[in-house]
Amino acid sequence: MRRGRVTAKTNQMNKNLISLSLTKINKKMLETQALSGLSLNFEAGKIHGIIGPDGAGKTTLIRLIAGLLKPDSGNIGYFENNNQIPDNSIRKRIAYLPQEQSLYADLSCMEHLEFFSNIYNMMKKDFKEKSAKLLGMVGLLKFADRKAGNLSGGMYKKLGVICVLLNDPDLLLLDEPTIGVDPLSRRDLWNLIHGISNEMTVICSTSYMDEAEKCDKVHILNEGKAIASDLPENVKKQFKVKKIEEVFLL
Repeated sequence: MRRGRVTAKTNQMNKNLISLSLTKINKKMLETQALSGLSLNFEAGKIHGIIGPDGAGKTTLIRLIAGLLKPDSGNIGYFENNNQIPDNSIRKRIAYLPQEQSLYADLSCMEHLEFFSNIYNMMKKDFKEKSAKLLGMVGLLKFADRKAGNLSGGMYKKLGVICVLLNDPDLLLLDEPTIGVDPLSRRDLWNLIHGISNEMTVICSTSYMDEAEKCDKVHILNEGKAIASDLPENVKKQFKVKKIEEVFLL
């Protein structure tokens, strides 16, 4: 069981969190049917794992939720207290970290945070407090002046996450944030995700099957279709396996 569950529930009562409903989503990328008739629900205030091998449709799904792509057919609804949120007001409440490298190699950690604070129009006082807190959370405070190009893979990913967290999003989208990083950094990133999950809805894609156990709910994709969507324990019972990765061996 994740730590801080009582705190999370308490905070959720004080903040209107976002839930999502996807209905019969179809999306074709060039000649590939990336998603086919996909219907999923993402409850508010939980860590949702989009689990599947390469080519399962994870990145396409994340980009659709972020509004970077439009479905060929189907609908994506965003809700707050069961009331649908207009598309023109949801974008500013979403933070998205892509799988690809998206930081500037010649800018330091602090310069990246300053860059994003300007995008978000943050007040200097708020930025000073928030940036110090975020750098401390991921162990980068003493590396604030180090350029992103000189960071390890894990430190680079952690910098990317805190940059998009500056704006206090209500919905955080992470596309394979732990891919290509060492086991210690993977642990640190998941500690960070668990630490902030009481303040927002988190949707995180991964091809590491063991990370499914770290999520509140998993949505397992294969060839653009959902083969399971439930609590990790219930998915294992459904397929009569001991580990989520065994689902793909059946």
